[in-house]
Amino acid sequence: MNLNNSLNNSLHKELEHYNNLVSTHPDNPGAYVQRGMVKFKLAQISESITDFDTAEKLKPSITPYLWQRGLSYYYAQRFAEGASQFEIDLTVNSQDVEETVWRYLCIARLQGSDEARKSLLSVKNDPRLVMRKVYQLYGGNCSIEDVLKIGNPFDKRSKFYSHLYVGLYFEAGDRPEDARSYINKAESYRIDDYMWYLARVHKIVRGWD
Repeated sequence: MNLNNSLNNSLHKELEHYNNLVSTHPDNPGAYVQRGMVKFKLAQISESITDFDTAEKLKPSITPYLWQRGLSYYYAQRFAEGASQFEIDLTVNSQDVEETVWRYLCIARLQGSDEARKSLLSVKNDPRLVMRKVYQLYGGNCSIEDVLKIGNPFDKRSKFYSHLYVGLYFEAGDRPEDARSYINKAESYRIDDYMWYLARVHKIVRGWD
């Protein structure tokens, strides 16, 4: 069995589990968030948004923590809603580079990279060295090479994140072939992380598989 088949089988089993949980606990917002995450991993983008929306209706205070919905908005091409979600997220997680970078990516798809860079929100204390360097790249303050060489060369997590966000940076700059090259490379650094699945979803949505 190849990797894709194995992963899809595992995800469908996980989806069945959360379908059962939602069926037995229909008022549990966490069940919908978890099911939405599995649906996103399966590239069921609109279905994932529906689950995240249901969770929000059940528990409105969850809104600033629905970063997963922001990612789904991006792949649904609902960029204004994605930018808004990430901006709300930053009110409770102000030092997370990923939140402001994804806001940048949404704005870039609406208004171009120059406008996105101008509106890049301040983040100073993300504990992840690679993400601090990614922030500098998106702000126009370092090079692609600076991002790619950060961290231990044997650290798959750093290599994954550096290649993913370089690829997304190229996509925002309307350089799809460069984006494809780096995101494909990011996927090769397999880690147990929601964002690794995002790299796979990106390829599926873009028709690269």
